[in-house]
Amino acid sequence: MTAIAPKDVGTEPIRLNLPVFISSAAVILLLGVLIVCFPAGSQLWLNHAQVWVSDVFGWYYMLLMVACMVFVFWLALSRFGKIRLGAEDEKPQFSYASWVAMLFSAGIGIALVYYGAYEPLDHFLEPPEGVGGSVQAARQAMAITFLHWGLHGWALYALIATALAWFAYCRGLPLALRSALYPIFGARTNGWIGHLVDSFGILVTVISMVTNLGIGALLVNSGLHYLFNVDQNTHVLLVLIVIMMVVATLAAVTGVEKGIAVLSNINVGFLCVLLLFVFVTGPTLNLINGLVQNTGDYLTSIVGKSFDLYLYGKAQQWQGAWTLFYWAWWVAWAPFVGMFIARISKGRTIRELILGVLLIPLGFTLAWLSIFGNTAISLILENGNILLGKIALSDPPMSIFKLFEYLPYTKITAGFTVVISFVLFLTPVDSGTLMIANLSSQGGTVNDDAPAWLRIFWAILTTLLCIGLLYAGSFTAMQTAVVLCGLPFSAVLILYMANLYKDLQQAERDALHSGQRAGLSH
Repeated sequence: MTAIAPKDVGTEPIRLNLPVFISSAAVILLLGVLIVCFPAGSQLWLNHAQVWVSDVFGWYYMLLMVACMVFVFWLALSRFGKIRLGAEDEKPQFSYASWVAMLFSAGIGIALVYYGAYEPLDHFLEPPEGVGGSVQAARQAMAITFLHWGLHGWALYALIATALAWFAYCRGLPLALRSALYPIFGARTNGWIGHLVDSFGILVTVISMVTNLGIGALLVNSGLHYLFNVDQNTHVLLVLIVIMMVVATLAAVTGVEKGIAVLSNINVGFLCVLLLFVFVTGPTLNLINGLVQNTGDYLTSIVGKSFDLYLYGKAQQWQGAWTLFYWAWWVAWAPFVGMFIARISKGRTIRELILGVLLIPLGFTLAWLSIFGNTAISLILENGNILLGKIALSDPPMSIFKLFEYLPYTKITAGFTVVISFVLFLTPVDSGTLMIANLSSQGGTVNDDAPAWLRIFWAILTTLLCIGLLYAGSFTAMQTAVVLCGLPFSAVLILYMANLYKDLQQAERDALHSGQRAGLSH
């Protein structure tokens, strides 16, 4: 396949991309200062903005998620699926097991532990429609949870990863968000249009990392409070944030091949052990039946729920707080996760990348949600443990530790979960820091990562922003900001689909034309 960009970047030294670096860092600092200095006003404005986005663009988000999912499934099953992302005989850089582990760890992280028991309980006790605490509510709760964590979100990761990997490994462009816009903008992607896209990708990634850091610190703090009665306050959270970011930065500096790959394998191993423990010591037969039923409910309702806007009643407000929030959250996480997946997927086919991203981590995710969710719901619905539900609604990060009280070896399991929460937090931050640094640098080949000092800079900036928001009590404001940032980037996703389809067809025509010319020469 012919390269779009004939320029040989392999001989250039890696250096700072000043327009991207300065603009993104300045906007992030400005946003952080405004939220820290004016926490109440910022929260009020951001909440109004989120409600407005949900009311005006709710239908758009629903259609966008469906379009992306249909497109990537079609692409994987089409004739383009057999195309290798790289040279025709190139072998993948990472083993299949390490690749799958990094897919999962980068895409989900700490949120899976945080929401595993809490979200199903929330939907069960306070459903969008119907009576809370009923059998119907329990069934609906698991179907909704599967929807929020299912194919729609992973399709976004697969779309961006495939587009970036195609243009980087098959068309000779840098591994950057701007590269997938080349067919429509051409050389202008090297100017302000490309700088804008990469800068915005850095912005949403930093904001996502800050909220991820907050969730991780809250979860670890809740576990330490449960085990050792450690205070739950901002000072303890500050210490945890600094420790977590120092370890994450060290892993990011070691690079993908060492730090991130090793951590990913550890993450998946720990999660499998915990999941197996809950499955064996919990209501095992109920959990087997629940997994089968939940999967069936999800698959049979996915079409209807994908277009369900809860047009009338209080459920419309619920949808803005949950489903639309999740869709915007997936969009905001997609730039760095998709770019990271592209970074680790050289040598794999388009079909292998898409189906791997869509199905393998998804299977584990849904099994986790089903086992933890059904265990928690069963404890309330069949055993009458109402206290668990009250704690889940009032103190979400504590819900998983309270769940362990109804299983054997409570303290050991809770301690193991604290360790898992700490380790699981690291990989998304590692990969996020690495991708931000890569976006703010230029030169080098697609396999070269940004220099260590640049990764350290972004890690420090993220930590300082998180600490500032923590003391200002503005974590919720930043979480709302990431949802708002997802809206403009959604337009980039549409362009990615159009450009990828257009360029794949062009490559096919070029290959056919080249083959015909070769035949004529003989």
